[in-house]
Amino acid sequence: MTHLTNDLTGVLFILLVVTAVIQLVYYWIFFRRLAFYKYDQVTGGPHPVSVIICAKNEVIRLRKYLPAVLEQAYPDFEVIVVNDCSWDETDEYLESLTSQYSGLKIVTLKEQEKYRHGKKFALTLGIKAAKNEYLLFTDADCIPASKNWLSLMQRHFARNTEIILGYGPYQKESGFLNKLIRYDTFYIAMQYLSAALGKNPYMGVGRNLAYKKDLFFRTKGFAKHNHILSGDDDLFINENATSQNTSVELDPESFTFSEAKKTFGDWFSQKKRHMSTAGHYKGSHKFFLFMNSCSSLLFYMLLIALLILRFEWKLLLSLYAGMLLLRLPIVYSCSKRLKENDLLWSFPLLEIVHIVLQPLFYIANVFTKQKTWK
Repeated sequence: MTHLTNDLTGVLFILLVVTAVIQLVYYWIFFRRLAFYKYDQVTGGPHPVSVIICAKNEVIRLRKYLPAVLEQAYPDFEVIVVNDCSWDETDEYLESLTSQYSGLKIVTLKEQEKYRHGKKFALTLGIKAAKNEYLLFTDADCIPASKNWLSLMQRHFARNTEIILGYGPYQKESGFLNKLIRYDTFYIAMQYLSAALGKNPYMGVGRNLAYKKDLFFRTKGFAKHNHILSGDDDLFINENATSQNTSVELDPESFTFSEAKKTFGDWFSQKKRHMSTAGHYKGSHKFFLFMNSCSSLLFYMLLIALLILRFEWKLLLSLYAGMLLLRLPIVYSCSKRLKENDLLWSFPLLEIVHIVLQPLFYIANVFTKQKTWK
């Protein structure tokens, strides 16, 4: 029996080392691109830009954040707000702004009993209403980090660049949930921004995203995944981004900040919606994400199993400490780049909690289906 136990723990330890190596490959081969990225001194433009925002019962947030979008320090832009069947005071508030901001354009959708639409339909109408070729997207609950947001995001548009990926962090507040939500956002950004910098873009976030109008209509917009309620941002980018047509903007003044959810239940629902699209990514991208998530989860599962089987704890502790220390330089550099420095000190705990929650989000997605975009 002792011989069998020794054989089992030996195999498990080898697997543990393999998962550790895979994780180090992800951090030092892939994520290092973001960690050690040097700012690209591009100065393209200024191009006429149309900013598009979808709003559904968002009058409170529009009052807080829309003026910062309308008051960008940029010579030629319009802001299109798609009022998607709101029943609050969104319509009245937007109308009150038209006399103050000549660049504000309102597209209003009315509820129809026979036809229920999602955000993709609302966005499509906003894109059709845009007078400019260059489109910049954000959400009603987002505020640009500076008046230079629009200028910084559009500067990458050149002859071959059709897509620009930005960063959309959440506002810092007190409490562990806020840190967890921000860590989740930071970790996702570390993956997709590093991939894009490595000429293999696979997603973007609608809180801070730009692309050309011609690209949208040339590729038939959201037609390929219109049956999926989510994915107006990541699925569109997954289908159309290439190594040649995509750029990344990482100046902190180009970030757009959103309000984080206040309760775990609200965040859980949001995460389910965001994760519902991953299964529709291209095969190579799914493999990239699966191997990263699977190796990190297996590392901790194997670590716990070996501790239960009373494997040499000093060896396990040394392996864990080595893994942590070897990844910290990448995490530090990425968090500094994305202005999430405070997350570094909670990284070991946040990582464990984040890894434990991922399977729960996946299982919940299997058994539930989203019915509305808000």
